[in-house]
Amino acid sequence: MSEQPFNLGRRSWIAGAIAFLLASCRPIKVLNAVIPTDGMQITRDIAFGPHARQRLDIYQPRQPSTSHLPVVVFFYGGSWDSGAKQDYLFVAEALTSQGLIVVIADYRLYPELKFPQLMQDPALVVGWVKQHIADYQGAPTRLFLMGHSAGAHLAMMLSLNAEYLSAVGLETSAIRGSIGLAGPYDFLPLTSDRLRAIFAPPEQEWMSQPIRFVSDQQPPLLLMTGLKDRDVWPRNAINLAQAVQAKGGDVILKTYPDYDHADLVAKLARPFRRHSPLLADIMTWMHHHGA
Repeated sequence: MSEQPFNLGRRSWIAGAIAFLLASCRPIKVLNAVIPTDGMQITRDIAFGPHARQRLDIYQPRQPSTSHLPVVVFFYGGSWDSGAKQDYLFVAEALTSQGLIVVIADYRLYPELKFPQLMQDPALVVGWVKQHIADYQGAPTRLFLMGHSAGAHLAMMLSLNAEYLSAVGLETSAIRGSIGLAGPYDFLPLTSDRLRAIFAPPEQEWMSQPIRFVSDQQPPLLLMTGLKDRDVWPRNAINLAQAVQAKGGDVILKTYPDYDHADLVAKLARPFRRHSPLLADIMTWMHHHGA
């Protein structure tokens, strides 16, 4: 069978990473159950719009700081049609342990919205954070985006196509940098009826591809991919990195020979990160860009 650049399955992405913990239909709950929360102050379900899924959670390091802290807005994956912000406690704990403020939002999904309307809520989240995060000890001038899988696609679209942030009164320069974990950025042709439905009509499919919007104006990018990923092929990140380099942009590509799709986020969790460079690589890059 010929290789396709994008092949998201319907399996639970985290199950392989924690199968040794429990054979469960919701293994992510097992993972989050062992994540300590005593180091975080959590503010839940802040509305950034009138719809039920337009809610965000803010995670702050509990240790007091005399200055405003860098902020990461994390977009979870789920094939653009599933996901829940509370499932990513382990991501928030990893980043707050490094002195960052983390915002994780729910957003409206397919079939309620199709692309490009799917970009509305992620843009609204960034606009809300830019306006309000100082009230939560965050530095709005040190704002980073980060996403895994479909969430990485959202983060990169916000970073590369200026029209989405423009709709909330911002420019891409409002973002200090963006981090993509196992993201689909160059995945035409669409290989399933579901993807064709999400990104229809066919004559506009190109608009869904972050790689088509590369210029010399985007924020610095960190693209991370596992070479054993068979859900989102590594060449998505490789191709995007090459396109940004060709335009003279600021991009770092990190490849992990033994990681698959789930590893690119599961390795942030406390049970797994001791023997993984993933979090350290993210923090090294963020410090270089002002975190």
